[in-house]
Amino acid sequence: MSPFQRLKQIALAVILMWGWKRALVAIAAGALSVLALAPFNAWPVLFVTLPVLVWLIDGAGAGRYGGVPAAALTGYCFGLGYFVPGLYWIGYAFFVDADVFAWLTPFAVLGLPAYLAIFTAIGFALARLLWTKDAARVLALAAGLTISEWLRGHALTGFPWNAFGYALSEPLPLAQTASLIGLWGMTFLAIAIFASPAVLIDRTPDRRPAWRWPAAAIALVVVMGIFGAIRLSLHPTTMVAGAKLRLMQPNLQQDAKFNYAAKAEVMKKYLALSDRASGPRATGVRDATILIWPESAFPFFLTRETDAMAEIAELLPKGTVLITGSVRAPDMPPGKPITRAYNSIYVIDHDGSVLAVYDKLHLVPFGEFLPFQDLMEKLGFEQLTRVRGGFIAGTVRRVLPVPGAPGALPLICYEAIFPDEIGTRNERPGWIVNLTNDGWFGKSTGPYQHLEQARMRAIELGLPLVRSANTGVSAVIDPVGRTTASLGLGIEGVLDATLPAAIAPTVYARVGDAPAIMLVALAVIVALRRRSAKRKP
Repeated sequence: MSPFQRLKQIALAVILMWGWKRALVAIAAGALSVLALAPFNAWPVLFVTLPVLVWLIDGAGAGRYGGVPAAALTGYCFGLGYFVPGLYWIGYAFFVDADVFAWLTPFAVLGLPAYLAIFTAIGFALARLLWTKDAARVLALAAGLTISEWLRGHALTGFPWNAFGYALSEPLPLAQTASLIGLWGMTFLAIAIFASPAVLIDRTPDRRPAWRWPAAAIALVVVMGIFGAIRLSLHPTTMVAGAKLRLMQPNLQQDAKFNYAAKAEVMKKYLALSDRASGPRATGVRDATILIWPESAFPFFLTRETDAMAEIAELLPKGTVLITGSVRAPDMPPGKPITRAYNSIYVIDHDGSVLAVYDKLHLVPFGEFLPFQDLMEKLGFEQLTRVRGGFIAGTVRRVLPVPGAPGALPLICYEAIFPDEIGTRNERPGWIVNLTNDGWFGKSTGPYQHLEQARMRAIELGLPLVRSANTGVSAVIDPVGRTTASLGLGIEGVLDATLPAAIAPTVYARVGDAPAIMLVALAVIVALRRRSAKRKP
């Protein structure tokens, strides 16, 4: 039996599956597909899992209503298999305050994937509506899933975590295509490329295997690699003159970060660690012009604690500024208790003056606020941060002025996973500063996934990224995605580095998602034309 005959035999078995066997295969395909993401980056596995999806949708045609409901159910099973192992680390956050939240862990670990899988089901249903009997069905799957992934990234505040396009983020030359088409375009290409071997079971008019589509997919990967290698060679890492960074990674436990009684201990650690010599010739913070601390660094309102501000002023030498996360109290009438807060970034001068403030725009549902906040609080629910009334969302994302460096685009925590919100801007910054607290998720795959997704923003926009994380991974990334310095997960320390310089705005920075829209539209047109042609006598 030839390899093509064996492949066709396997495909036929998958196509004819029904019931629990069909669901189990879809779940297994989803679970294996997670290996394509960080920290594994075993993206060739998708050449095995995505063709299975094509065959499952082929078999769905035996169901009612053109197979659309059967395809949707298959997509739901695949999504469940993909999101449970991909997002298991969310459960860690519910053990930070275990007495209150631990009982919710199963609901979070299974409930969020169960919700996100709805979008995968939509993608499969859309694909089935466009389905053809020839190789164009691969484009139908790519179009359907890209549309549903975009919806997942926007509906109900959005959660585009682990979008399929991230499978092409390693090796680095492949990721450079994101500078042209962004995450959603990369998602389309990833699905089309990795699903292409499914058509090998088809037969051409001369009865030969339909190898042209898989060959074209491999050729496209090669072209992407060549483009990326050329782009990397054309943009060697250059540095901003005089801008010296020091990132402080405290590796602080969550119970200390939210305990006001630990105020003195937290400040003592931050100050001592920030001034720690990092080498035989280093002299601590005096070597830096920009000191960076992570998200929500303090268990108190920083600017309302005059002793803490004085200690910061004493730490910073002249010519050095601090960029730090902190909760910020809203302006309230005297005597009125503070019940809500902003999650903010401050830029603080060496004399303790606040030069700039950014308030987080995109808050985390169930982490920083509750949907239908008042009603859910009356029912006894509260978000993980336990801020009564939830955090307050900011109103605008502006470039922060940073003395001695270009202006910085501020992103707090998972704001870095939303390409649409930061892609095209009138005011172009010189770099991205991403402050985060991945300490919620322990030593899991979550922080590595977060780093991978933040790095994609640097490549898309042609901007360097400086990422300061409480427990890691802290990193400095140049505008084409090279990591120039990093401090690993679960490590306490400081990271000294220079600030990479930005490059010219990328195609994606100029036109946003227009190329991705064109790819999806073209795929839909091709699929519809093929369906129409097949129906003609």
